[in-house]
Amino acid sequence: MRIIFTGGGTGGHIYPALALARYIRKVNPRAEIIFVGAQKGMEEKIVPAAGFRLLTLPVKGLPRRLNLHFWGTFYFLGKSGYRAGKILSAFKPDLIVGTGGYAAAPVILAAFMQRKKVLIHEQNVIPGVTNRLVAPYVYKVCLSFEASRRYFRKQNNLRVTGNPRASEVGHVSKKTALQMLNMQPSLPLLLVVGGSRGAERINRYTMEFLLRSTGHKGMQILYITGEIYYDEVVSRLRAAEIFRLYGGRLQVRPYQQEMSLALAAADLMITRAGATTLAEITALGVPAIVVPSPNVVHNHQVINARELSRQGAAVVIEEQNLNAQLLQEKIFALLNNPGKLNQMKDNSKRLGYPQAAENIYKLMFT
Repeated sequence: MRIIFTGGGTGGHIYPALALARYIRKVNPRAEIIFVGAQKGMEEKIVPAAGFRLLTLPVKGLPRRLNLHFWGTFYFLGKSGYRAGKILSAFKPDLIVGTGGYAAAPVILAAFMQRKKVLIHEQNVIPGVTNRLVAPYVYKVCLSFEASRRYFRKQNNLRVTGNPRASEVGHVSKKTALQMLNMQPSLPLLLVVGGSRGAERINRYTMEFLLRSTGHKGMQILYITGEIYYDEVVSRLRAAEIFRLYGGRLQVRPYQQEMSLALAAADLMITRAGATTLAEITALGVPAIVVPSPNVVHNHQVINARELSRQGAAVVIEEQNLNAQLLQEKIFALLNNPGKLNQMKDNSKRLGYPQAAENIYKLMFT
């Protein structure tokens, strides 16, 4: 089997593709896999580092305003489509897997012209522009959320599979995860993560919450700040003697290499609402206080977060409403109510697809 993965621009498009590619490589070591992405995109660093071959195209995303760059985008789209056609002719794939983003468009268009089999995956509740445009013409459309169905005109090629990233968590028990993180087994763990780069407002109000809670003895906290905020956070917490007050029950890190460990250990999580993060927490059933980023195209994170809230799996605080007092109220209201946490955990698991990669892999042969 020869497979081309295409998509990029953001990690939300790249990481699910890598998760699926790793699964395919595991179950079918003879499969030949390459990635095709955009020049100067995040994929140029991420994909080769993961051990996969990457070819790039000079494709660019459409600017949001009508200007000279808008018309130049079509030139690069045509140039990229020509190169994509040559890549397909040389590699002769059995299947093209698109995970969204502007980088996928020229490859999928070239695949249509060569009558190649195309499968696409949508990570968010509201589909992106590329996936929405090509969906009526592809072999299968794999969805992460049942709620996405209403955004597609054609329905008979839709399948709810989940996000392949969900298949890469859940391999460690809570007890083992707590031990590996040097956390106590007898206390609930609050996990705070603002994304790989961190989130300024989540950091600001988490620090204020810690200052207000003054070493609360009924919980322990693993706080991932993001690298650019780490020094500031640690300096302020040390000055206020917060580490002494928590007595080892507070760990602050710039990043967490094995996020699956932190998720497996968590009883409650404060997080953004990126598609990859939500796939992981629903696979494990982690109750969450979700603060969606308002700086995302098409408001994807807000819509994703509201879907979890509607299903009783998360509490949503929109960023403009976030403050330390509200955050403290929500945290303690949940940690002091184990029955509510357990219900949220069950609701979250019902939304999860821990076998997502397998689900998609099976569709490749049907």
